[in-house]
This record gives sequence, structure tokens and C-alpha cells, in this order.
Amino acid sequence: YTCLMDGSIRDFQRRSTDQGKNFWRSSAMGPWIATPDEVPPRTKWDSWRIQGRLNGTVMQSSTIGALIHGVEDLIAYYSTIVELLPGDVISTGTCAGVGHGRKPPVYLKPGDTFEIEIDGVGVLRNSVVGE
Repeated sequence: YTCLMDGSIRDFQRRSTDQGKNFWRSSAMGPWIATPDEVPPRTKWDSWRIQGRLNGTVMQSSTIGALIHGVEDLIAYYSTIVELLPGDVISTGTCAGVGHGRKPPVYLKPGDTFEIEIDGVGVLRNSVVGE
């Protein structure tokens, strides 16, 4: 288990209907990987808190159980499409509060710090820099 910040490149996304992710240096993962024996028991996944903070201000806060697709469902679904191998990563998506959906929208800018925290897993902290 780990944290993943899958940043969207919104200006590019506006030019296309389907590409806004997977750009060079737009995503980060870590800062470490926790094995199943290092995190709370699987039966408590639904209660794990996931939080996103922009410059220390909570922007997103929920639990893994409130995500649209559960962890087990994602694993089952993707294993019907591809052969999952050691080292493969499946990202669950994010919880409500994404800056793009806010009124007015909130976008990351150089100098910002964005953190993702998942109970029992850790904190991923990213500084935003210009291109």
C-alpha cells in the first residue's frame, strides 16, 4: 500500500476529451510502500481515512469505504483485463473535494505543497514547481 498523487494537467485536458494525466513528473507515489502486515487489518479498509491537503488546508477528507469502487472490486476488475504481476500498481482514485470541481476552481501553482495522507500508510508530500 502507498499514496499516489496523480496530478491532472488541466490546460492540456481542455484541449482534449481524454488526456489530462500521465505526463512527465505530474504524478508521485510513496514515499514508501507498506506491506499488508504493516497496515491495519483488511477488514478495516473501509474506515481508513484519506485526506488531501493544499498548503496545510484540508481540501479532501473521506474514508476508503466512501470511494466509488472498493479495493477488492478494483483488483477483481483489473485482473479480468490484464495479468497483474508483482510491482503493478492500481490506484483507487480520489475522494470528493478536487480543486477543479470547486466553485471557484482551485488549481495547484508553483510554490504550493500538496499532501496525501492515508491512515496506517503514510503521508506523500509534493512541492509544486513550474515547468
